[in-house]
Amino acid sequence: MSSKTDTREQILEAAMNRIKHYGYGKTTMSEIAKDCCMSAGNIYRFFSSKIDIAEAMARKFNAELYQAYSEIARSDGSPSARLRRVFHYNLSQTYDAIQREAKILEVAEVLGDERPLFMNEGLAQERIYLCTILQDGVDRGEFAPIADCNYTAEMVQSALMKFRFPQLFTRLTLPKLRRELNGALDILIAGLQHGVEKTPEDEH
Repeated sequence: MSSKTDTREQILEAAMNRIKHYGYGKTTMSEIAKDCCMSAGNIYRFFSSKIDIAEAMARKFNAELYQAYSEIARSDGSPSARLRRVFHYNLSQTYDAIQREAKILEVAEVLGDERPLFMNEGLAQERIYLCTILQDGVDRGEFAPIADCNYTAEMVQSALMKFRFPQLFTRLTLPKLRRELNGALDILIAGLQHGVEKTPEDEH
């Protein structure tokens, strides 16, 4: 690992520790610099703003999610079971992370407001793994033919958005959220098995 990469990781770790403790809004670049024993000017060589640090934190978290999604998409088991595993894994990971470090929720809110393109990028990446599962379901005859896999994956994501950052939407416990997620997936999977003829173009 290069010296530049080491310094960037040092800054990111210090920022994560401070944000987790004090929150995003109460953390300043000068405080992060002090924690790293360096000048504030040096921090800006690696991150141009505090929101860039928040995005880097989220990218690190997402990288672990994507690795898990990739493994689930390529694993054994029925497409329906794998689809459930993807969304249950996401629910468990994000719920537990926010329960351990409540200030992370503030980072998610800030990124949603200030970096919507980053959030959309994450959803697009997730759709790659969903489409792998959906297409396998079609190939196996478990799901009806799909006119537009990316569109179908996007609609599945939209239907389950509540479970992405659950504490943003509800105060339900994890067992109750899992029950709701299973119920929503039951309906979605039944639709995939039955088939839906409508495509985006049909709306116009």
